[in-house]
Amino acid sequence: MKRFLGVFLMILGLAVPAVALEMGDDGLYNEPFIRDTFKDMREDLAEANAEGKRMAIFFEQRGCIYCHKMHEEIYAREDVRAFIEENFFVVRLNLHSDTEMTDFDGEVMSEKAAARKWGILFTPTVLFLPQEVPEGVSAPQAAVAMMPGAFARGTTMDMYTWVLEERYLLDNGEDFQRYHARRIQERNDGNTD
Repeated sequence: MKRFLGVFLMILGLAVPAVALEMGDDGLYNEPFIRDTFKDMREDLAEANAEGKRMAIFFEQRGCIYCHKMHEEIYAREDVRAFIEENFFVVRLNLHSDTEMTDFDGEVMSEKAAARKWGILFTPTVLFLPQEVPEGVSAPQAAVAMMPGAFARGTTMDMYTWVLEERYLLDNGEDFQRYHARRIQERNDGNTD
């Protein structure tokens, strides 16, 4: 019985995230890879480039069960968290916030106005930006990929890797879905994620 209890507690310990997640006063998770910036997208992109990282914009909202799922089950995993922290400059915008931000096209507006302008309907939504954004272009026009919704670890890591490796630039007929399908086969672990 003691042995069974020990094994059960060990398994339970493996299921718990390695990092305790904290929630801010705004009802959003505080992740170590999310940057606290002035939310000027051009400045944030310049800083991301200076650090040799790719810029990603997270849209989230208080009480979002899918945001909760991503933070508790995916971003809490040390391998996922470390990969994002090492390779991405993440700026979070709140779907309902009145906090001012500046789009790449220079328009100053609230975060919630940006969500409307950009057509953000779901949270979480992640927009991935290229290293250079032409003048007069807004974030969704410039984005190289968008990930609307909550996904499992494999899909999430495949999307971040696909963006990091700039696979969207390849002219090989392998869009993200084909890339992801290939990665599932390569993992060959019985998981279709």
